[in-house]
Amino acid sequence: MDLDKNKIITQDETGELAPIDQVEDRVEAEMKRLKGEAKKHVADGLQDEELAREGERLKEEGERELRETNDSA
Repeated sequence: MDLDKNKIITQDETGELAPIDQVEDRVEAEMKRLKGEAKKHVADGLQDEELAREGERLKEEGERELRETNDSA
């Protein structure tokens, strides 16, 4: 069984991301969400409103990026 090299289409040619790249984006978004959630919990314990806002912002940004990566998958 021979492969016709002229019929092979690469991911670069189609613009498709490799599965490892797709996973990497989701992992980064999930880590950002978790980091924001952790900062918010620490801020709540310290009663630091500024840190709580930063944590909430990171969490929301991570959730948004996670939705975007899931939508594009």
